[in-house]
Amino acid sequence: MSTPEAAVSLADATPPPMVRGLPLIGSTLEMAADPARFFVKCYQEYGSAFRVNVFGNHLTVIAGAEAANFMGTREGKDCLRSREAWEPLVKEFGASKMLSATDGELHKQLRAIMKRGFSKESIKGRYQEVLDITANSLDRDWKVGSMVPVVEAMQYLVVDQLGMVLTGKTPREYVKDIRTTILYILNVLVTRQRPQFMMKFPEYKRAKARMFELGRQMIADYRAKKSPTPEEYKTLIDDVMDAHARDPELVPEGDLIMLMTGPYVAGLDTVANTTSAIVYTVLKHPGVLPRIQAEVDAFFAKGPVNEDEFMKSLPLLNGAIMETMRLFPIAVAQIRTANKDFVFGGHRINEGELIYLGTAVPHYQDQFYPDAEKFDIERYTKERAEHMQVGAYSPYGRGHHTCLGKSLAEVLLAMTMAQLFHRFDLELPSPGYVLKTKTAPTPGPAMSFKVRVKGRRKS
Repeated sequence: MSTPEAAVSLADATPPPMVRGLPLIGSTLEMAADPARFFVKCYQEYGSAFRVNVFGNHLTVIAGAEAANFMGTREGKDCLRSREAWEPLVKEFGASKMLSATDGELHKQLRAIMKRGFSKESIKGRYQEVLDITANSLDRDWKVGSMVPVVEAMQYLVVDQLGMVLTGKTPREYVKDIRTTILYILNVLVTRQRPQFMMKFPEYKRAKARMFELGRQMIADYRAKKSPTPEEYKTLIDDVMDAHARDPELVPEGDLIMLMTGPYVAGLDTVANTTSAIVYTVLKHPGVLPRIQAEVDAFFAKGPVNEDEFMKSLPLLNGAIMETMRLFPIAVAQIRTANKDFVFGGHRINEGELIYLGTAVPHYQDQFYPDAEKFDIERYTKERAEHMQVGAYSPYGRGHHTCLGKSLAEVLLAMTMAQLFHRFDLELPSPGYVLKTKTAPTPGPAMSFKVRVKGRRKS
């Protein structure tokens, strides 16, 4: 078994080379500081397959456009599985399964149940409502004259959007509990960047209990409804509860809390990090901001939103969003387990090995994006379409586990940024400000990132 680029038999293949690092801790510090660019550096020096020493654990990495393309092939699907990476999270929730921890036919079944609820179809006919929810949330937290903690404010906004769409009310009082639960679970159980004993910390136990309380309340509220939801207004919660009633073996009672709170787990950190990064990139590049402001002002001047034309009406804004997601990707690497022995990039990968797939490496390569470190929102026009090169752009992951919420996230990102840049005049803390970032549990701007609300532009 071999990948197309590796004309080497399994018997003749050698293990991936070990990346040189410090004694004992290896590449731990360098990888923790900036995993995306660390993988780029390793790819350039060692090729598409290598190993890294992280706290004494030898992790296998396959990277580059080769890895991105491999994930989309039948061979990649056969060689990689997801269960081990996410199984600890499933157990922590007392559940039997989750979408990210399944493969094959079961994954297809769960994906089908949740597809509508995580897609833009879930807000069809409700774009104006979501835009209004977004505006109200921004008006609440972004006060003129204040220094706004951007990531935290965006977390509250995500919960407002998801809560109102899913249940008709926003669980703002649970935001910090959701954030803390995600932080511990992803750091300790999924990415394994923190020691196991941290799961016993009182802070985590309190946050987890509160998150379970939210899940139970969502289930109780659904069951207390006096009439079923019309088909055209059904949300993820309706689809999950319908599936539970129809097939309790596929969707058992014990899985409901995890499924109900799943959108908050999936969206809180990822969307908040991305929107915060967009705030930075647009404000950091003075020539970009006035063009986007003119575009969003013209969009809102047209009156009620035309859903079919929404994304097409904001090409500059969407270019800025896509370029930010290239330079600040959430999915720096995906974690899989080798389902069997196979060859990649001329090197042998053994069954059972934990693998990091560095699919974001092409984001920083000049061969795909000329002058790759430059922020350029024109890269995504029809004339250039740099992101359409094979394996070049992977902001939502790759393969059959590509983010189920991709289409919904694209719309919510555009709505959020359109309203923000339309309503407020913002500035960075200083002209030469350089963004500080974090890597745990997901990459993005540091919680300390703040911007000044200079004034109000539109109401």
